[in-house]
Amino acid sequence: MRQSRYKHDVDQMILERALRRELTYTVGATFFVLLALVLTTMISRIVGFAALGEIDPCDVVVLVGLTMISYLAVMLIATLFISILFVLTRWYRDSEMVIWLSSGMSLTQLIKPIIVFAAPVIGLITFFAFVGWPLANKQSKLIRDRFQQRDEVSLLVPGQFLTSTTNHRVFFIEKISLDQKRVENIFMTSTENGQVNVVVSQAAHTEIHSNGDRFVVLENGHRYSGELGKPDFRIMEFAHYGVKIQTQQLVNRRPTASSMSTVALLSEPNNTNLAEFAWRTGLPLTALNLMLLAIPLAYQNPRRSRMINLLLGVLIYLMYSNLMNLVQALIEQGTIGFLTGLLGLHLIVSAIVAFMFWLRVRNYLFLKRSALRTGSRC
Repeated sequence: MRQSRYKHDVDQMILERALRRELTYTVGATFFVLLALVLTTMISRIVGFAALGEIDPCDVVVLVGLTMISYLAVMLIATLFISILFVLTRWYRDSEMVIWLSSGMSLTQLIKPIIVFAAPVIGLITFFAFVGWPLANKQSKLIRDRFQQRDEVSLLVPGQFLTSTTNHRVFFIEKISLDQKRVENIFMTSTENGQVNVVVSQAAHTEIHSNGDRFVVLENGHRYSGELGKPDFRIMEFAHYGVKIQTQQLVNRRPTASSMSTVALLSEPNNTNLAEFAWRTGLPLTALNLMLLAIPLAYQNPRRSRMINLLLGVLIYLMYSNLMNLVQALIEQGTIGFLTGLLGLHLIVSAIVAFMFWLRVRNYLFLKRSALRTGSRC
């Protein structure tokens, strides 16, 4: 009896070790594939924003890094779920799960080694959900706001028209020097009290007066002014023409819920903040539910396609993620209560997971009894 028990423990230890080894390799490979896909998408989007003049090209690398940090929790959830589902599906296909079950171990005994393996990953998901996500969003928002609130000259991009946010001015420059102190071929138009002013010049540079005012000094150009629809336009030729730069003060805008720390969300418990807190709390709960769901979901029927489990897993993940976003919106609108939104969806999924475990264990026991009856008759 002791020898049989010892053999059972050794077999379980060997199988658990093999499971952890395969999960480690699969998690690493899956994460880097997802990282490459998300990174490619984020780079193309952020570079597009820089090309449109919405962000500083010098901040592209920083913004890509911050965006990746904000998405790490979601990527780790997908990585964990897909990896467990992929490994266990392969175990069914290659009859390794048959070895596990025939060694006297049940399907529920897979929960412990998988939880032990996934615990550090869920810890990382919790950290990035409660700390990394708001911190990265806060820094990204700060970088974008600083760029958008710079003075007019700093916003100029060669080859693009710029409309001033403080007055009715439109700028266009053809070239800019490497040190950004001189520009060439300038076009500027403004409207003041019904008067239209158009200025063109060959070059320009910036000057700072003793009182701190900044001016753009246009060189060798012409100024056209008058009222639209009337022929009495005045033309003036100049060697130097100064235009004051409208400097904007950096405004400390109220932070959004996604950029607020978790402590700040709880200290100001309005619907928007509670909805954001429920979403962050839902990320580790989602990881735990999907981790457990992957065990019964991985069952492989030899008559079905080998990829159907993975496709079904992707659909379940997308549906779960969209439902979380829906619950967040409902809490924010006040349609459902905070506790209902915080735990309701995850408890329903937990019940579904328990039901699927019950179905798999019941079918296994039924097949085992049938095999024993058939063997006894023979």
